[in-house]
Amino acid sequence: MLFENKYIQQRIEKAEKLREVGINPYSNESLRNCTIAKFLNVNSDILHSEEKRDENRTYTVAGRIKFFRLMGKAAFLKIEDESGMLQIYVARDNLPEGFYNDIFKKNIEVGDIIEVSGYPFVTGQGELSLHADDLRILTKAISPLPEKYHGIQDKELRYRQRYLDLIMNSEVRKTFQIRSKVISLTRRFFENKGFLEVETPMMHPIAGGANAKPFVTHHNALGIDRFLRIAPELYLKRLIVGGFEAVFEINRNFRNEGMDATHNPEFTSIEFYWAYKTYKDLIVITKEYFEYLFEHLNLPTVLPYGNLKIDFSKFTEIPLIQSLYEIGGVPQDIVEDKEKIITFMKEKNLDVNVNMNLGQLQGELFDEYVEAKLINPTFITEYPVEISPLARRNDEKPHLTDRFELFIAGKEIANAFSELNDPLDQLQRFESQIAAKEAGDDEAHEMDEDFVNALSYGMAPTAGQGIGIDRLVMMLTNEHSIRDVLLFPAMKPIKQEIDLYEDQEN
Repeated sequence: MLFENKYIQQRIEKAEKLREVGINPYSNESLRNCTIAKFLNVNSDILHSEEKRDENRTYTVAGRIKFFRLMGKAAFLKIEDESGMLQIYVARDNLPEGFYNDIFKKNIEVGDIIEVSGYPFVTGQGELSLHADDLRILTKAISPLPEKYHGIQDKELRYRQRYLDLIMNSEVRKTFQIRSKVISLTRRFFENKGFLEVETPMMHPIAGGANAKPFVTHHNALGIDRFLRIAPELYLKRLIVGGFEAVFEINRNFRNEGMDATHNPEFTSIEFYWAYKTYKDLIVITKEYFEYLFEHLNLPTVLPYGNLKIDFSKFTEIPLIQSLYEIGGVPQDIVEDKEKIITFMKEKNLDVNVNMNLGQLQGELFDEYVEAKLINPTFITEYPVEISPLARRNDEKPHLTDRFELFIAGKEIANAFSELNDPLDQLQRFESQIAAKEAGDDEAHEMDEDFVNALSYGMAPTAGQGIGIDRLVMMLTNEHSIRDVLLFPAMKPIKQEIDLYEDQEN
């Protein structure tokens, strides 16, 4: 049951005692006129003054108590707001009679949110602080914070109780501040390029736009099932058919698949579509996008990622099949022969589905031998048509597509291609996907007749791209689990985890 812990009960009693003396422990008013960062900034000159204080300056700050030390007739606190941490000096004789002994010492503690007014001064230890002339509680915390020096060690608890993680770890807040800036800068970049931001449905009649297993929901009023969107691609291309020439959507997508360090069932990406452009133009704008992010985030172009160093100034390009032997070390004489690939994979004790076609097997080789080696930003181009159901065939090599994926630190960050705008070719691709689904591939595309019909009215030559925001933020913040860049990642119900633990114990 909630709040049965004895320490919580003691805090609840303190909240009641505050009420008894006419103090609301959950006030809805604050007179704060200065953030902690602003206080420290505007008063930094006092650090170098002779008096080391200025009683003519008065500020009101507010924040959560993170440190509390009583010393008889005085106390030192440290409070924190979103902008930083500030030391507060509280002396009995500077507060209303009886407040220090009867209210402050007995009922205020670490975790509470308070408001303090006073003037700036420098302590004997040389720390710019605030000398309190007035103090009042804004919010009484009835659950105690974790012990300061150890914080929250359990990562599962950090993800489940993200609010507590944010309270205890200022570095975590910085990660999500960077994430917010990335999304904001992404929007600004594409708007500056003349793109129009649009919104498309999140519940689709057909699961499409990418190869993935969908979440299914039910629409009661219509009496039909709907699929949470895998990707907005087919709707965005309908807009190109309709006459818009540059559109983008920063979107949430949902894929009913496994969870690991780089996959969460719901994730954020930007997809954009650009008429009268090719995938080669997308390579250029992608480089410009990264330059824009790094400039406005004030990041160095070389960033650490675990034991790696990623040089974001060094973008390279290589066709997928060429990467198999030049980067992956696969024998060059087998990479375009289905039977030789199957034999090679069996010799290497790799799981191999002999029913896969050549393009699918080449994709398997890439995943096994190449992907993890792509550290600096690398555009892998010319994907086989069998694993690119929505991409345009290359005019000179019709078994390949005008497509690239961008990899950084061994992870896919972006997927892009010159769009298929031939309605008959698209119909044939969908029919091939249906055959794959009937053969057991539950991630294959459904037939989308309305999209094929849209193409029949004519879609201008177009290039489109999706960039994974979550994985991009991982690279920029040196985080190695997608759950560390999602405020509220998907988690198993606690009971399932307890049952699993008990099964392992037995």
